[in-house]
Formats: sequence, structure tokens, C-alpha cells
Amino acid sequence: MKRARIIYNPSSGREAIQRDLIEIMKVYEKAGYETSVFETTPKAFSARDEAARAAQDGFDLVVAAGGDGTVNEVVNGISALDKRPLMAVIPSGTTNDYARALKIPRDDLVEAAKTINKHETIKMDIGKITDGKSRLDYFMNIGALGTLSELTYEVPSMLKSLYGYLAYITKGAELITRIKSVPVRISYDDGVYEGEVSLVLLALTNSVGGFEKIVPDAKLDDGKFSLLIVEKSNIVQLFNLITKALNNGSHIKDKLITYIKTSQVAVAPLSNDQMKVNLDGEFGGIAPMAFENLQQHIEFVAETSKMRPGSRMRAQTANEVMVKRAEEEFKTASKLVKKHKEGSK
Repeated sequence: MKRARIIYNPSSGREAIQRDLIEIMKVYEKAGYETSVFETTPKAFSARDEAARAAQDGFDLVVAAGGDGTVNEVVNGISALDKRPLMAVIPSGTTNDYARALKIPRDDLVEAAKTINKHETIKMDIGKITDGKSRLDYFMNIGALGTLSELTYEVPSMLKSLYGYLAYITKGAELITRIKSVPVRISYDDGVYEGEVSLVLLALTNSVGGFEKIVPDAKLDDGKFSLLIVEKSNIVQLFNLITKALNNGSHIKDKLITYIKTSQVAVAPLSNDQMKVNLDGEFGGIAPMAFENLQQHIEFVAETSKMRPGSRMRAQTANEVMVKRAEEEFKTASKLVKKHKEGSK
């Protein structure tokens, strides 16, 4: 019998995973996997180390049950290995970008587990990063640099659980008032960019921060990053770009945006300004840093039948209500932050 190891984060999202864990195990047992579980601990890299151990012990399937941070750790645990097990995702976090990209149900954890019964998989591109020293990490969704990239890891875990998207939106409104540009040199497959930037984003999927139009044409397995460079911008210009990104994805044609497909990227600040790196929503170090796309590196359980163009359009249409609501909440939060700052002067 094949073996599955569920690595779950007990504190992700609203802690729903613990309620459904027995039923989730039954799903994998019925699918032909002798299933066991591992609860992550506060110890650093708990999920990563267990994923590596399970893979080296010959488990056929490793399941990351948690938010995108848990998925990232499991990916880091197996990416460096020559023989990598099949991966599955149970999305019990706040935004669950990766599950959205894989078309896995996000509102019912047991149904998410049942994706295994569809016998559909996809070999996903994975990002590899090095800092020129000893650091080596992997990411499965986004690598970002700049003030706005600090959003996801500046929001406390408790607020993410309680308020979800609103916590991100409110923090984003606060950050946008103190955004600063940094002069950088960015090397990629076909050229070099030099100038002051507000944000650098490397995406492996089209799902970033809960939205599917920030990198609307991203492919999951073509060996290319979607590299998006936001040139030095003021608050009004940034709000305009955010509105375009939320509404129709037309921001990629804006004159302040450089949008490129590339398999390798190197980012180096040209000043003493510290440029933090965000990997899949968590702090990932300080630039300079190099990024490499590992094409079709890990095979994931997914609903690939929903990745057809028609199905993808239906998924985006169903998401419009959430997008509109988020846009309004962002505007409201920004006004509150501005009012608060004026009152404190």
C-alpha cells in the first residue's frame, strides 16, 4: 500500500483543520494511502524538516495542510531532493493563493482532500533563490521586493485569522502612505533594468494576495516567471495601478510597469537602502538575491480539468464580488489611516 503523510499546521486560518482531520485521513485511506499525520510545532522549520524526512523515508504523498506558509515549508523540504513525492494541499489558511491556482476547493477542507479521487495532477514550476552566500530557499508562488511586499508578513497571525482579507487591506493602506522607492539593477534572460522601483514581483501562478489579475497570463509549468516591475510612483499613481489590477488587469500595460517573462532574475540594490524579500508571504531575507525557475519541479494534486480557459473565466467571474468588496474596503481603510495620521499631528 502507498503511504501518505499529512503535515498540518494546527493554528492556521481559524484552526478548522483539527475539526476535520479524521475525515481528511479517511479520504486518503479510501484513496489507497496508508495515512499518518504530523502536527507542526513552534520550532523553526518544523513542517520543512518533517517533509524532508517523510520524502527520504519513501512516502508516496506528502500533504501540506495549512496556509501558504505551510505549503512553502513543505516545498522547501522536498525541493532539494532527487526523488520528490507527489504533493497535495489542504487550504486551511487565510488567503490560500496556491490552492486557488490549483483549483482546489477552499471553503470545505474535506472536499479539498477529495481532489485526490479525481486522479488529476500537474507538474508545477518552483522558484529557487540564492543570496550569493550560503542561503538557499525555494518558493512556489511569489517572490517580491519593496515596501509593499512587506505587507503579508507585517500583519500579525492573530489578525489574519480574525479578519482575513480586511487585515491585509488595512495594513496595505497604512504601508502605501510610507512607501519608498529604491534604485536597483535587475538582470533577466534578455536584458537589464536599472532605475528606482516601488515594487518588484516574480510570480509563478496567477493568484497573488487572493486576486487572479495581478499577473493575468501566468502559466504554471512553462519555466518562466512573470516579472512585474513597478517604477517609482507616488500615492496617486499607486492607487491607480491597484485599481487597474483589481478590476481588469490592465495595469500591466501602464507606462509605470515593466512586465517580462523570464526564467532567471537577479536583483541588487544600487544604494544602501535595505530591500527585504518576501517569499510566499513570509520574510525571505535581504537583497541582493538571485532567482531561478525550476520547470515542472514538483507534481501536485490539482483539478486540472478546471484549468481550461472556459473554466478559468468562470472562476474569475465568481470572484468579482470579492474583488469589488476588497477594492471598496481598501479605499475605506486608506481614508481611515489618512484621517488618523492627520489627527495625530
